[in-house]
Amino acid sequence: MVAHLLRLKITLLRNSLRRSPWQLVGLIVGGLYALGLVGVLVVALLLLRQEANDVAHTVVVLGGAAAVLGWGIIPVAVSAADMTLDPARFTTFAVPMRQLLTGLALGGLIGIPGVATALVALATVGTWSRGVIPALAALLGAVLGVFTCIVLSKVATTATASLAASRRFKDVSGVVFMVPLILLGPLVAGVSQGISASAGFLPDFARTMAWTPLGAAWSLGGDIDAGYPGTAAAKLLIAVATVAALAWCWKILLERALVNPPYAGSGSRKGGKMGLFSILPATPTGAVTARALTYWLRDPRYGGSLIVIPLLALVMFFQASQGDDFGILLVLGPLTAFLMAWSISADVSYDNTAFALHLATGVRGVADRLGRALACLLLSVPVVLAFTFVPFAFTGSWEWLPGMLGLSVGILLTGLGLSSVVSARYNVAVPLPGDSPFKKPPGNVGQTMLVQFGGMGVLFLLVLPEAALIVAQSVTGNALFGWLNLALGTILGVVLFVLGVRLGGKWLDARGPELLAQLAVNR
Repeated sequence: MVAHLLRLKITLLRNSLRRSPWQLVGLIVGGLYALGLVGVLVVALLLLRQEANDVAHTVVVLGGAAAVLGWGIIPVAVSAADMTLDPARFTTFAVPMRQLLTGLALGGLIGIPGVATALVALATVGTWSRGVIPALAALLGAVLGVFTCIVLSKVATTATASLAASRRFKDVSGVVFMVPLILLGPLVAGVSQGISASAGFLPDFARTMAWTPLGAAWSLGGDIDAGYPGTAAAKLLIAVATVAALAWCWKILLERALVNPPYAGSGSRKGGKMGLFSILPATPTGAVTARALTYWLRDPRYGGSLIVIPLLALVMFFQASQGDDFGILLVLGPLTAFLMAWSISADVSYDNTAFALHLATGVRGVADRLGRALACLLLSVPVVLAFTFVPFAFTGSWEWLPGMLGLSVGILLTGLGLSSVVSARYNVAVPLPGDSPFKKPPGNVGQTMLVQFGGMGVLFLLVLPEAALIVAQSVTGNALFGWLNLALGTILGVVLFVLGVRLGGKWLDARGPELLAQLAVNR
C-alpha cells in the first residue's frame, strides 16, 4: 500500500506535467532555481568541514532548526499548494492507518521542497566527515531531521484542516504570510546587524537549541566530533521521541479528519443589502465597477496589492534611510502606478467561470472594460498621488514634482488601457477563486510569463515619451520639461486609456465565448 501511494503521487505529478508542456517548463525553471540554491548551501556546508567544531556546530544546528520551523509554519499559510495526496480523498477508502501515514510521509519527499531539504540535510554528512563515526551520526541526524520536517508539516496542515477549509482563514493567512515575505530585506538586515553586534551569543544559543526538538537531530554529528558520545545519545533520544510524538499526534488528528472531514460551507446571511451596488449608478458600467470594487475589497488575490504597495514603500524608505539618500523614493509614485495598473491585466482570468455572468447578461465589452478600469482607478489615484508627493517632503527637490507626477499619471492611465486589452485577449493561469494567492495552479506557465513580460515591454514603449522628458529635464536642468511632461502624461494617458478600453471591449465582444471555454479548463 505504501508503494501504491508513492506511485500515485508520482503518477499525479506526471499527469499534471503532461497536461501542458508549459507546466513542464515551469517545473524545470523552479527546479533549476531550487538546484542553484541547494548547490550554494551544499557547498557552504562542505566548506564548514575546514572550520572549528563550534563554528560548524552553530551553523548546522541553527540552520536545521530554521528549516524545521519553516516546514511547520509555511505549509499552514499555503496549505493548498500541493494537495495531490490530500488525506480527505482517502475518507472512503479503508487504507490501514499505519500504511497511510507512512505513504503520506514518504510522499512528502516527492517534490522540489522535499528533495531540496533532503539534499541539504545530507550535505551535513560532508560537514562532519572528519571521521567515520561523526559522519554516520550526522547521517542519522539528517534522516531524523528531514522526517521531523515532513511530519511536523503534516501535523500543522492536518490540525488546521478545518481552518484551511474556511475562506476567511485562507484570505487572512495569505495576507499575513505576504507581510514578512515583503519585509524580508529589512528583517534580514536587522537580524544581520544583531548577529554582528552579538556574535558571541550564537554558539550559546545553538547549544541551547540542540537540546530542543528543533535542533537535537542536527547536533549529533557535532557532538560525536567533539568527543561527547553521552550527550549525543541523549539528543538522539530527544530526536527519536520528537518524531514519535509528532507521528502520534498526526495519527490522532488524521483519524479525526477522516471521520469528520472539514466542512467548507458558510452560514446563512440576511439579504437586502446591496453594498456598493446601491451606491454606484444603476448602469452596466456602474454594476461592473461595483462588482470589481467588491473584488478588490474582499478577494485576497486583488486585495494583496493593497497590502503589498504600502509595504513596498516601507522597504524603500528603509533602504533610503540606511544610506541617507532619499532620492530613490522619487520612483515610488511611478512604480505604484505601474503595479496598480498592471494588477488588472488578468482580471478575466481571476473571474474564472463567473465570467459567464458577463456573457449571460449581455454586458457590452466597453462597459465591462471601463467598469473594471474605473474600479482600479478609484483605488489607485489617491495612492499614486500620495506616493508621488510625499517623497519630495524628504528630498526637497520640488522642481521635479510636475515631471514625476506626469510620469505617474501617464503610467497609470496607459497601463489601465493596456491591461484592458491584455485581459480581454489572453487567458493566463492564476489562483482559482477561494484559493490561496500563493497557490501555483496547473497551466501554461510559460505562456503566462510571456504574456506578462511582453505586456510590460509594450507598456514601457508606450510611456517612452514621458520618460524622455524626464531624461531631458535631468540633462538640461530646465523645469519646463517637467511641466510639459505633466501635460503630456495626462493627455497621452487619457487617449491611450480610451483606446485601450475600446479595443479591449471590441475583443471581449468578439472572443467572449472562447475566453469562457479557456477559463473552464482551469477549474
